[in-house]
Amino acid sequence: MSKYFLGIDQGTTGVTALLFDTDFNPVARGYREITQYYPQAGRVEHDPENIWEMLREATREAMQTAGAAPDDILAIGIDHEGESVALWDRETGKPVYPAIVWQDRRTATRAAELDATHGELFRAKTALTPDSYFSATKIEWILKNVSECDALLAKNRLIAGNMDAWMLYKMTGGKAHKTDASTASRTMLYNIESGAWDEELCAVCGIDRAILPEVGDSARDFGKCDPDAFLDISAPVCAMLNDQQAALLGQGCIKKGMLKTTYGTGCFMLMNTGNTPIRSENGLLTTVAWQINGKRTYALDGGIYIAGAATQWLRDGLGIISSAKESAPLALSVPDNGGVYFVPAFSGLAAPHWDPFAGGMMIGLTGGTTRAHIVRATEEAIAYQVTDLSAAMEKDAATPITLMRCDGGAVHDKFLMQFQADMLNIPLEIPSCAEATAQGSAFAAAVGAGLAKFEDAEKLFSVKTRYLPDMKDTVRAKLLHGWHRAVERAKGWNRDQ
Repeated sequence: MSKYFLGIDQGTTGVTALLFDTDFNPVARGYREITQYYPQAGRVEHDPENIWEMLREATREAMQTAGAAPDDILAIGIDHEGESVALWDRETGKPVYPAIVWQDRRTATRAAELDATHGELFRAKTALTPDSYFSATKIEWILKNVSECDALLAKNRLIAGNMDAWMLYKMTGGKAHKTDASTASRTMLYNIESGAWDEELCAVCGIDRAILPEVGDSARDFGKCDPDAFLDISAPVCAMLNDQQAALLGQGCIKKGMLKTTYGTGCFMLMNTGNTPIRSENGLLTTVAWQINGKRTYALDGGIYIAGAATQWLRDGLGIISSAKESAPLALSVPDNGGVYFVPAFSGLAAPHWDPFAGGMMIGLTGGTTRAHIVRATEEAIAYQVTDLSAAMEKDAATPITLMRCDGGAVHDKFLMQFQADMLNIPLEIPSCAEATAQGSAFAAAVGAGLAKFEDAEKLFSVKTRYLPDMKDTVRAKLLHGWHRAVERAKGWNRDQ
């Protein structure tokens, strides 16, 4: 029988399971949507048990497609949606509250308080500015608002983790409670220099370090799957990464200065900065790319909260498209945006603006505005945001960006990719393997299992499509001017709401 590496890519809207052969070619895919809950304005939640069940179903589908038996799995790599967090009972595995998703803004005021009182401390130790985007204030909120937490803490039964720790716990039948440095660096509790949970920061947030998972290398033996819990599979989990870092690896960006952008629910640009963290002065994040054999590689990170989620809103919220596939043809059906600009600040604005109180805004509407103009404005908004990130990253890295590798679902959108190349005025490269994130986690699993060499990650990337810029400088400048005017109007909109 053939042998496979299993890459599990748990994103905000769904779980993808991919089987890769020993040359890291994708063989079979399974996918299941995750239910998102919006209990009130500014709040976004998942049911952790739903994530676990969708992981199982997606993996089952991939294995059935490939005709793979449980013993055919060599090793498993997990990547996940990032800052989303859950707390659960160590003994029963029951969550005490829904997972609070990275987009959730309920702790925006608390994060602002922390910035005012301890902002310099957090920046010095984590290279992050306090924001509700990160995990710390989410954990703190659950501890303060869920009465069950105190009783479980007293019995040493309460544990916390991002979605990687949750999935690992379930896959190993409750035996493992671990994470990696890339994920820990997104919590606002991890000291980016020492490589450990920071006792002082945990105390500031009222979080007992004992409830946090063991943190270490991104590629290692995290524990074996429990066959009774996970589809009769007993293979080891040998890699865990934040999803964007997994995509950076899957794109082969293992050398300093290499850069990729992933287009998903949100949109995330990462640049490998080598073994030295660059502390951003232009609204970006400093993060751990991965830790291998105790050595950390760092990255600059620019994140956009709403990218593909805006297209999903056109479908589910407004009902003006029936699927994302309609977006590009509609955008191309009109010669321009008709003066319409859309700022999709559904959850505030992330890098480089960091305004949790920004509000979504569509401006420039006239009696001649059609649904095609609205769809085009939505597509363009994704590209404008990435362009702002690129400008900030060039300043922080003190080097011009001349090429960008792209992955994620939106790379199939020919209008968006061409418009993005035009706005950045650089070539875009789309990989042969569109599932770069899962490929990165599967490759890291092979490294963790001792079945691949890390430096061979460069060979993962091959170009399928290249987009070249084809826009006059005057047109680009006018469009960006209109976008920045719209952004300024959106900032602070919800501060007094």
